[in-house]
Amino acid sequence: MSAAAVQLINPKSEVARRGQALQLNITAAIGLQDVLKSNLGPKGTIKMLVDGAGNIKITKDGKVLLSEMQIQNPTAAMIARAATAQDEITGDGTTSIVLLVGELMKQSERYISEGLHPRIITEGFDLARNEALEFLNKFKTERPIDRELLVNVARTSLRTKVHTALADTLTEAVVDAVLTIKRDNEPIDLHMVEIMKMQHKTSVDSRLVRGLVLDHGARHPDMPKRVEDAYILTLNVSLEYEKSEINSGFFYSSAEQREKLVESERKFTDEKVKKIVELKKQVVGDSKKGFVVINQKGIDPLSLDILCKNGILALRRAKRRNMERLQLICGGTAQNSVDDLTPEVLGHAGLIYEHTLGEEKYTFVEEVKNPKSVTILIKGPNTHTITQINDAIRDGLRAVKNAVEDNCVIPGAGAFQVALCSHLTKYKDEVKGRAKMGVQAFADAMLIIPKVLAQNGGFDAQDTIVNLQEEYAAGHVVGIDLNTGEILDPVLEGIWDNYRVVRHMIHSSSVIASNFLLVDEMMRAGRSSLKNDNIQS
Repeated sequence: MSAAAVQLINPKSEVARRGQALQLNITAAIGLQDVLKSNLGPKGTIKMLVDGAGNIKITKDGKVLLSEMQIQNPTAAMIARAATAQDEITGDGTTSIVLLVGELMKQSERYISEGLHPRIITEGFDLARNEALEFLNKFKTERPIDRELLVNVARTSLRTKVHTALADTLTEAVVDAVLTIKRDNEPIDLHMVEIMKMQHKTSVDSRLVRGLVLDHGARHPDMPKRVEDAYILTLNVSLEYEKSEINSGFFYSSAEQREKLVESERKFTDEKVKKIVELKKQVVGDSKKGFVVINQKGIDPLSLDILCKNGILALRRAKRRNMERLQLICGGTAQNSVDDLTPEVLGHAGLIYEHTLGEEKYTFVEEVKNPKSVTILIKGPNTHTITQINDAIRDGLRAVKNAVEDNCVIPGAGAFQVALCSHLTKYKDEVKGRAKMGVQAFADAMLIIPKVLAQNGGFDAQDTIVNLQEEYAAGHVVGIDLNTGEILDPVLEGIWDNYRVVRHMIHSSSVIASNFLLVDEMMRAGRSSLKNDNIQS
């Protein structure tokens, strides 16, 4: 038998390996798509993840699912990493990228099985991607970024993460939080939104606190639990005994000498507390205003007792991040010494009160003027509900921030994908050669988003797509109504997507799919495999 004949029947020939690698990539992309497609949209279902320790996480957020799932297939793992990178950059669009990559691979398989080389498909993808990004810039809607628009953007995002009632509750909190911390001609810093978790009541009791929530309370039982119209002194001063850093010895021969020693040690701390009391008397006087001390370091029981007798609410060992936020919220200046205390260093809050929940105490600082930082208080009956809300709020904040910074939005409910498919189908006629098949594959793949939205809503996907395309051909921007399955105008209904999310989605999905189509062999890397190969050779 000739060498050529042996090569043809050898199952490990180069042609066979190429076909196997391509089929593996296509199967992995479609398999990951099937896992996540039921999550998409407000009508999507949720997944329950259980780890090795039995801990439960309930979510429909694509980023959380892809991060928590243990994906072994290298192709699927690469798609997951690229999709989670999309979330880190833009805050949304993770599930959509997985769906688009899977559909691009599925559409490509149709042409490749008929003998078209993958390189021709990828050339068409490149042309289609560039045209799609240009079309996106024409399709976007530039309108005044007011509160109403931001509420619509946040609602569109949050309803895909949590149920409708909770999404509507969180929408107001998320928008108001971003608008509160926003400053003209400055980038929005979402770290200025503190997220506090409280396992208490139900999820719809979550709310925005225009102030700060500290996760501890006063350490003296007789201190006031509620203070109104209060001055706030922010300290980083130790008000307790300190262990000496120098080895020294004190010798006394009688009880009287020992008492003098204790008195002299105590006097140093008492002097510092006395200066705080004097400042309180200076600014409060005979009025009913309150005075609060929040200290980053410790306050010993005797110092607490002195402060309590003078009607001062004192909190000790506050977290550093809370001390920084306190100045942004209440004003004032943090003090590292009590030697030069003046009324100018004090902040102010209209209401400070303590909330006790079981054995835990929380201190709320509210009714402040012009806060530069806020707190979103998450409530829920159990840990996995609180975690789900936390993930949703993170995405909601990013969606509002993106809309403000982009200064434009994209009609949602699948409207852009339907319009893009129609546009690329016309653009295909301008492309010469076989690359137009890649453009057509790209155009058909875009319809996976409205198809899956319709399927998750319980409607017939094919009928929905046909109706949307006919309506768009008549000159209307249309999307799918997931409550009735009928056609709606996303502009009138206030369903908006983020511009940057859609832009990254188009770019990333085409690049990932092109890379997979051009992989001709899957090779295992690692020292162990190289060592085995050397031994065999």
